[in-house]
Amino acid sequence: MAEPERRAVAVRDVEFGQRVTIVEPVNLYGCRIGDDVFIGPFVEIQKGAVIGSGTRVQSHSFVCELVEIGRDCIVAHGVVFINDTFSGGGPARGDRTKWRSTRVGNNVSIGSNATILPVNICDRTVIGAGAVVTKDIDTPGVYAGNPARLIRVLPDGGPR
Repeated sequence: MAEPERRAVAVRDVEFGQRVTIVEPVNLYGCRIGDDVFIGPFVEIQKGAVIGSGTRVQSHSFVCELVEIGRDCIVAHGVVFINDTFSGGGPARGDRTKWRSTRVGNNVSIGSNATILPVNICDRTVIGAGAVVTKDIDTPGVYAGNPARLIRVLPDGGPR
């Protein structure tokens, strides 16, 4: 019987800001984490990802390569970011030229179990639990559903 290759959960090659809290186990590698960030257990943040100051990433979330999350955001439990659009009809299988980036603005709240495809999300936006964001969001407001759509514009322009 063959032995599998074993890879331990680790925190390596991470650029940390001040006053960062991580609750292990986590898998963080080659990413940048700003000041006053909280990262819950069972989170993976891959190389090149950026987490802005004051942001909270709750348990069981996955932040892949090419994702940048702004300041003072909430990424609730079980949120998944995707960088592969399956443009060739299936997974890119390591062909990074087919991957696309995601940018989340400042003061964005993303509800539990949301899925974020390669998009841009503007500042002061709320993404509902379970939403699937498939297109850029350029108007602050509350978005929900699959695919996510604008439910309402917030009178004050969204969370601060």
